[in-house]
Amino acid sequence: MSDYAILASGLTRKFGDFTAVEGLNLKVPKGSIYGFLGPNGCGKSTTLRMLTGLLSSTFGEVEVLGLSIPRQAELLRRRIGYMTQKFSLYDDLSVFENLQFIGEIYGIPARQRRIRIQEQMVTYGLDQRSRQRAGEMSGGQRQRLALAAATMHAPDLLFLDEPTSAVDPENRREFWEQLFDLCDQGTTILVTTHYMDEAERCHALAIMESGVVRADGPPERLMQEMGVNVVEVEASQLRQLKERLLKCAEVRSAAQLGVRLRVLVRKEVADPIAWMTSRFPELRPEQLNLARPSLEDVFVTSTGGEGRQ
Repeated sequence: MSDYAILASGLTRKFGDFTAVEGLNLKVPKGSIYGFLGPNGCGKSTTLRMLTGLLSSTFGEVEVLGLSIPRQAELLRRRIGYMTQKFSLYDDLSVFENLQFIGEIYGIPARQRRIRIQEQMVTYGLDQRSRQRAGEMSGGQRQRLALAAATMHAPDLLFLDEPTSAVDPENRREFWEQLFDLCDQGTTILVTTHYMDEAERCHALAIMESGVVRADGPPERLMQEMGVNVVEVEASQLRQLKERLLKCAEVRSAAQLGVRLRVLVRKEVADPIAWMTSRFPELRPEQLNLARPSLEDVFVTSTGGEGRQ
């Protein structure tokens, strides 16, 4: 038995002359949360559809839960859950009725189905809303209902396509706690997102740009292996300072965060603070601090289009 829930090699999808995903290699360990981070249109959703067998690849090989995809996609469908960005349940049905319908689709026997529905409603805080129509619920409640439906049949593998794009930060945080509960029970989760803080919660992730994976691995390792040091500057006239910094070949990126300027200095510069104070005499050492890298820094250094913005 493989230790990986997903194995993909050279996965490519073309639409005419347009390449949506190019040469994707992927290994997702069982029982982990793996993320795809990138802007809209970078190929995240196309990748998910190929991995589930909803879309055939142009080139490459895919194995999911030991099954060859798309050839064995029918066998895979009962072992996976899929939650889309857009709410896809029935607004006119109640919480109970939606879960009842999903249970019937997956062929769960009636007695077992009733028990499972009750378990799911309690787990996702919906037991007091069993008779409420889905269309009358808030965004966070609908999100919990969608996750309850996607895991109704206790799938081995759960695909989530930007599942928190329409909910507030508190509901996003609670949602991720529920994902870690699922992961602890042995479910493998693959999630797409364009939120940096969400991607940092994953055990491992791939950063995508224009259909190509630019970096992949555990978030901490990606941050440690960046080819830059991060310097934060507190000074006056930050906008002018930023423009001057960006003209230096040693600077990868500069972005303002409130009263601070966050500068990514290439690691070829051994002492970035000494370099900055010598290059910009108006800066004093006490105004500069080395900072911990963030996943946004990794994204900036890994992709071509955002680096000097």
